[in-house]
Amino acid sequence: MKKKIIVPVVLSSAMLLGSIPASSLFTKPVHANVMSTQAVKEWNEKANVPLFVKERHAEKFSSSTPSDALNYLKKNEGKTGIQASEKNLKLKDVQKDELGMTHVRYNQAVNGVNVEGAEVIVHFNEDHEVVSVNGRVNQTIGEVDTSTSLSNDDALKTALSSVNAPEELTYEPTSELVIYPFEGNNHTAYKVNVNFMGDEPGNWFVFVDAKTGKVIDQYNGLMHADEMKTQKGVGKGVHGDHRELHITQVKEPKSGTKFALADYSHENLEGIITYDAKNNNTSSDDTVYVGNSAAFIGDYDRALVDAHYNSEKVYEYFLNEHNRNSLDGNGMAIISRVHYGNNYNNASWNGRWMTYGDGDGIFMTSLSAGLDVAAHEMTHGVISHSANLVYRNQSGALNESFADVFGALVDDSDWEMGEDIMAPAAKADGVTRLRSLSDPNSVIVSNAQRRAYSTNGGVYPDHMDEFYYMPTSVDGGGVHVNSSITNHAAYLIGQEIGREKLGKIYYRALTVYLTSNSDFSDARQAVVQSAIDLYGEGSAEEKAANAGFDSVGIY
Repeated sequence: MKKKIIVPVVLSSAMLLGSIPASSLFTKPVHANVMSTQAVKEWNEKANVPLFVKERHAEKFSSSTPSDALNYLKKNEGKTGIQASEKNLKLKDVQKDELGMTHVRYNQAVNGVNVEGAEVIVHFNEDHEVVSVNGRVNQTIGEVDTSTSLSNDDALKTALSSVNAPEELTYEPTSELVIYPFEGNNHTAYKVNVNFMGDEPGNWFVFVDAKTGKVIDQYNGLMHADEMKTQKGVGKGVHGDHRELHITQVKEPKSGTKFALADYSHENLEGIITYDAKNNNTSSDDTVYVGNSAAFIGDYDRALVDAHYNSEKVYEYFLNEHNRNSLDGNGMAIISRVHYGNNYNNASWNGRWMTYGDGDGIFMTSLSAGLDVAAHEMTHGVISHSANLVYRNQSGALNESFADVFGALVDDSDWEMGEDIMAPAAKADGVTRLRSLSDPNSVIVSNAQRRAYSTNGGVYPDHMDEFYYMPTSVDGGGVHVNSSITNHAAYLIGQEIGREKLGKIYYRALTVYLTSNSDFSDARQAVVQSAIDLYGEGSAEEKAANAGFDSVGIY
């Protein structure tokens, strides 16, 4: 009999957006078990369904421009169900990939105001043929009144009050006017993002009605010098590993030359910078960590050394394997804040940087010691700058799952998550990792409230038959639990085709096909289509992708 131990931790999520209906643009219906009954109850708007409009004879254009994409959508309203595309779609971006394909992404909009969570992507091949369309549109959106009675400043004040924000914020709140479909109504609202540290850190998204000033909805999307010369340094990690580091010389008045955990050696990258959070719950006094020598070998140094070293390893993985320059693809600085809080059993991405606690020494050691933990948190950053999967229900579980999958791909010694951050007491009770992609059922869910929704004895599910139907008030609808189903699908695919191909397929699915409200069935379609794009229709890779999702009951 498995011994139960409650580990008070989850790897937190990335900055994410709001929700729209659970149905999708994918043509094939979701298996009955996939749809959350809670989600269907809450979201009763009608969403549309084109997906991969894969045609026997693709339509050819002279170019692959946004106007060509709109022309295609206009001519194919019957297939896509997207009406008046020229009026209702607003260009978001255009991307060309290494296969020569061009992807034109639109937001659904009314009077220029984006409909929250509604996106459409038109995909051209290298011959300027439209080969697929996917995404989501909300068909209940008609002539919405987009005028406002509330000022932006008043919306900010309401949002700050609603989340009990402290005076000290990590950065200035942001606000955007959107149309927010919620519980059968389409609201013109300010979407306000408020971010702060403290005992309960928050990356809150608050939707304030632009006419009445009332809060419609809110959720915490916390997932969970002078001229300087970069040089080589060394350090010792949490578990005693020797680390070669890129560090920077800094000259301080009166104290002479010191050495900072700041790496500016990578071309077109703003830097990899590691801060000391000083074991408190604020970021106001965090400073770049500086030592007296180029050897960081003290006990306090160790967690900082691992965070700095692991950040570079994850950066190199995405650059070398996927040609992605940092989390946003444009060289943004990679920032870690280490020694956060006291006995803090968590790590998180807050939309700007990674935060690592030291653990309590009983259940967890310093969380920065895990390369897979660093890869998980940094992948949340990649997700927030690509598919931006909403942190609720199945899209939230996909957010966690993709972070776990890339965690296991970067830390390729096994298919487990968190094995390097478990402390002696946890190991003594048989808890040697947080989650397992290879055998989800071998790990007990670490929270009694979540286990109450189990039908499988309280272990992580590996099949849709074991799906945890939770309200969004519990783990965001099961984002950390149900993720193990799609985790296991990825593991099964990887066993057939290898880690490298799995990574390429999953990266393409994440950055090319998935949208903010994608569900499990959408993920299957995106992964299979990515396998076809990369390796061909009927290939072993396509067959492996289909088989992997079949095996976990996602049809």
